[in-house]
Amino acid sequence: MPLTDTVHSALGTTDRPPRRLLVTGGAGFIGSNFVHYWCDRYPQDRLVVLDALTYAGNRNNLAGLEQQARIRFVHGNISDRPLLNRLLNTESIDTIAHFAAESHVDRSILEPDAFVQTNVVGTFTLLEAFRHHWQRRGQPAGDRFLHVSTDEVYGSLEPTDPPFTESTPYAPNSPYSASKAGGDHLVRAYHHTYHLPTLIGHSSNNYGPYHFPEKLIPLLCVNILLGKPLPIYGDGQQVRDWLHVSDHCSALDALIHRGQPGQTYNIGSNHEVKNIDLVYQICDLMNELAPTLSVAPCQQLITFVRDRPGHDRRYATDSNKLKTQVGWSPAYTLESGLRQTIQWYLDHPHWWIPLLSPTYQQYYAKLYGE
Repeated sequence: MPLTDTVHSALGTTDRPPRRLLVTGGAGFIGSNFVHYWCDRYPQDRLVVLDALTYAGNRNNLAGLEQQARIRFVHGNISDRPLLNRLLNTESIDTIAHFAAESHVDRSILEPDAFVQTNVVGTFTLLEAFRHHWQRRGQPAGDRFLHVSTDEVYGSLEPTDPPFTESTPYAPNSPYSASKAGGDHLVRAYHHTYHLPTLIGHSSNNYGPYHFPEKLIPLLCVNILLGKPLPIYGDGQQVRDWLHVSDHCSALDALIHRGQPGQTYNIGSNHEVKNIDLVYQICDLMNELAPTLSVAPCQQLITFVRDRPGHDRRYATDSNKLKTQVGWSPAYTLESGLRQTIQWYLDHPHWWIPLLSPTYQQYYAKLYGE
């Protein structure tokens, strides 16, 4: 399993009553990593994984887990209120980890409808179902509704601006980030109106195992292995703070167990890097770890393409609140995280090869008129 790192052994505690979790979007990238993490860390807990299995949902992400009696997979949508009611009641759910979302910015530019439906309407439906379930159960103080959000709701930073904090005003610049902001506002309102025990985590860019190959880091890894061009938007000077997905999972663990209901927390690693520098670092690692590449050195594959419409220039996340109030810190450096991730893709071609199709290439071509 990718998330058995002993560096996280101090997080949480197994000396507590079992939890019963509903993990929405649990067959997606971050959600499935969270399921692996939680099963390794808390073997006494019950997990119900709800996923609509859209293009980025992959049941193979949960391989080896579904045979366990404490794991149940349900193919369904968070906008299906009767289904949510049945799952919450029959499974006696006390904790929701809400990962289900449409998340790719390029797709949101082309097809914003699905993003509003899932990220706003779906989140509302889930909140309403959990609110009534929580109230019927007498409003237990230990229940939690964890909403997994993004730092993109804050907009873009200038090169000399300080990192985003939890008090940074919202300024989303894409249909994706705007829809996530809408979900955030609903979660916050449900705590203040109904006292629902909610938590919101704003994470920086994630990377790691099980990442769908249209996102930047897995796309680079796969294209290098296939000898295909490495497309870099614009001048490649966009800056992102990269967070290994297992560090994100450990942060969410800390929030569920020690976060203050009603609060929001930024989750970042303080690993800011320009996109072009990240590409060169990945190429260096690929040249080292896969010396028989068809194109070597793989830096020869770098190709600059027209920039994404409305592309945010810089994200940087201040996680001091999470570190000081909850006691969390990341375990991975950028170099160690990239090395682990690249090695995972090298070792798991059976996972990513079936996902290769012209679909994401058609999206890029349609977006840029190529």
